[in-house]
Amino acid sequence: MQGALDRTAGLLLLAVTGLVIFDEWGVFAWLEPVKLFCVLVLIVLLTLRVQPARQAFVAVAVGLSLALAATDPAWAEAVETGLASAAFIGAFFAALSTLRTVAGTSPAIQRAGVFLAGQRPGHRYAALTVGGQAFALLLNYGALQLLGTLAMANAASETNPEVRGHRIRRMLLAIQRGFVSTLPWSPLSFAMVISTSVIPRTSWAETLLPGMVTSVILAGVGWALDTAFKPRIAVAPRPVPPPGTWATMVPLVTLLAALVAGVVVLHQLTDVRIVGLVAVLVPVIALAWMALQHRADAPLANVARRMRAYVLEELPGYRGELILLMMAGYIGTVGSRLLGPLLLEAGLDFSAVPPWVILAAIVWIIPLGGQIGMNPILAVTLIAPLIPDAASLGVTPVALVVTLTAGWTLSGASSPFTATTLLIGSFAGVSARHVGLVWNGVYTLICGSVLTAWVLVFAFVL
Repeated sequence: MQGALDRTAGLLLLAVTGLVIFDEWGVFAWLEPVKLFCVLVLIVLLTLRVQPARQAFVAVAVGLSLALAATDPAWAEAVETGLASAAFIGAFFAALSTLRTVAGTSPAIQRAGVFLAGQRPGHRYAALTVGGQAFALLLNYGALQLLGTLAMANAASETNPEVRGHRIRRMLLAIQRGFVSTLPWSPLSFAMVISTSVIPRTSWAETLLPGMVTSVILAGVGWALDTAFKPRIAVAPRPVPPPGTWATMVPLVTLLAALVAGVVVLHQLTDVRIVGLVAVLVPVIALAWMALQHRADAPLANVARRMRAYVLEELPGYRGELILLMMAGYIGTVGSRLLGPLLLEAGLDFSAVPPWVILAAIVWIIPLGGQIGMNPILAVTLIAPLIPDAASLGVTPVALVVTLTAGWTLSGASSPFTATTLLIGSFAGVSARHVGLVWNGVYTLICGSVLTAWVLVFAFVL
């Protein structure tokens, strides 16, 4: 019975992904009701197979929907918008996960990861931060799992327990901060995709350069802190040459270049949003990469076998993550419709607040919400509709995206409820709260201060 539920859920997610692609590319618009029906059934099937903690998100979504139906005559439209948000989040996740699947069986990716983890102590943090960005583009959260595993294997070879402890902490933080620093500019990050979708008249191309400045700030502060507070070891370990040369990274860089170039070219040639481009381009690259891996061993049969396993077995295995992400998008969309009138009734008028205060507050509200379990997707989809439009604030829409993604990155580094801190904590054998508040506490405060200044400069000066 459970196997049948999983297979059906996998097929439904595949169907939802295809329907989202049709919607993004502006074809077969008459299938929109089918998409909403499929995603609704998918949510039901996934809910039956997840833990009670995840089912609670669905219960909250149902409760908000009932409250909206009782208070808002246009509730059906809001529910449809929420389901559409859940659908494109699920489709984006499914599309990105294809690369993670193929990379897991790539010897070249494994060698690149081993090379980064094996760098000399003076170079290791920078190598893992920059390399972590490259891996994050391909594997999303899978980059944390792959590099984290390799980092722990590298640390296990150190016999000095003092050195081993410091190495684990510094390597894992470099990996996490490298991942977080991709969020404000990567075309494959949820932060970029969702922020540009909730702020009208924005696109990835427009936010790329300021997003990269945010990324440099995040990576630079991390490197500076690691260098400034480098531990003093009583007995310095003997340096070991890294396994391989920088040529080991060529396959990874080539793949990244093809991916980014494909996104840029399609973005210039079409008016399709980034999620629509990625949902097509990433699976195509994954299929081509998979065929190359099996080029000497029945490529068509093996690719078909692996894709069947991906849809029917692997995708349903992400049920917990899917429910969390999809429900975060739905709850934020529906919740903002409920919260807006309540704020007006309470006499809260954001138009009377100085624009710079609003932008600065957003940078900090998102990570503060993360401390009480508010997923960044939920925070952004909830907050964005409540923000006065860019024109009334005297800023460009891009400035709002830069602000939202800055807050998102801080939440990714500090919230004990995000996948980044949970994964890093599980590798290190410490709690996610310890990673977020102890290991990354000073980092978050410094980055938050610098990013607040950067957001205000970009919005009101540049």
